[in-house]
Amino acid sequence: MWDKWMRRALDLAALAEGQTSPNPLVGAVVLDRNGRLVGEGFHARAGEPHAEVGALSQAGEAARGGTLVVTLEPCCHHGRTPPCSEAVIGAGIARVVVALKDPDPRVAGGGIAQLREAGVEVIADVLREAALEQNRVFLHRLKTGRPWGILKWAMSLDGRTALPNGLSQWITGPPARAWVHRLRADCDAVIVGGGTVRADNPLLTSRGQRRPEPLRVVLSRSLDLPEKAHLWNVDLAPTVVAHGPEAVGRALASGPERLPLEVCDPKALMEALASRGCNRVLWECGPELAAIALRQGCVQEVAAVVAPKLMGGMAARTPLGDLDIERMEDVPSGTLQQPVGIGDDWLLRFRPRACINSNR
Repeated sequence: MWDKWMRRALDLAALAEGQTSPNPLVGAVVLDRNGRLVGEGFHARAGEPHAEVGALSQAGEAARGGTLVVTLEPCCHHGRTPPCSEAVIGAGIARVVVALKDPDPRVAGGGIAQLREAGVEVIADVLREAALEQNRVFLHRLKTGRPWGILKWAMSLDGRTALPNGLSQWITGPPARAWVHRLRADCDAVIVGGGTVRADNPLLTSRGQRRPEPLRVVLSRSLDLPEKAHLWNVDLAPTVVAHGPEAVGRALASGPERLPLEVCDPKALMEALASRGCNRVLWECGPELAAIALRQGCVQEVAAVVAPKLMGGMAARTPLGDLDIERMEDVPSGTLQQPVGIGDDWLLRFRPRACINSNR
């Protein structure tokens, strides 16, 4: 009965994809006592009104005695905004239909309990699996203390990311490169290593598809970085250079922020980015750093764009460095989504079932 309206609420939540960190995606609809749609809302970004408040505001007095359909349990704590549970009770809502209980320890069932204590009927777990998938990055950060990591690369049909002489521009076509800009816009940070900065001098922006631009992060053990680079222009987008204790005191170009880590590795960096409220990050790094990120469980999804080209070369670069695997039964497997055409290229999305050697 409620599936139709919950799908609408999920569609509304998706309008803010990549914009709400550190908060989840949430959408809501309000139906009057006769089941007619009278209000809609979604959470646009942190600090702005929550979905329930927007939908109730649009509904006005028509909400009294009606139903609120919301993708996530209404919050019951004071943060940047007042508790949504109080707003729901104050609006006179008779019934709340929820897709997913909020695992945030500040809520964790408290919102539903408060509603029921006030005499509001609560129906939970409607389209729960769809809500879990939509908020997988938020839920992953809460569970692990790290953002959801996406590892992206572009390669030829024979698995090369550069020619033997190092040239790599451009493997894929303009539509695929535009897709990468959209992917960056959905992420809170984009990460590269020092080698990528030295070799490619990347810009790493969404080309204006997101405001503000995602945080650009360089992970460098030695701080052996060029004096001039596109990433040092923080007027375009913020840049952080993360490094370990061995680089403390070494000079860094003016502009980017320094981020000292106790250990200069992907795991420590991801924990630091989670503390900054990052829900989802994009790895656009070289093969060795990519392999370490995979081994340390910092990659939850691989996005590989495959071009219909053959580059050849025994010494040509491939997407991943050594994963330190010696047996076929230890090779990571996972789920592969349906390939999607992007111009002449193909997008393959893969989710590993588990990280590799995550105790390292």
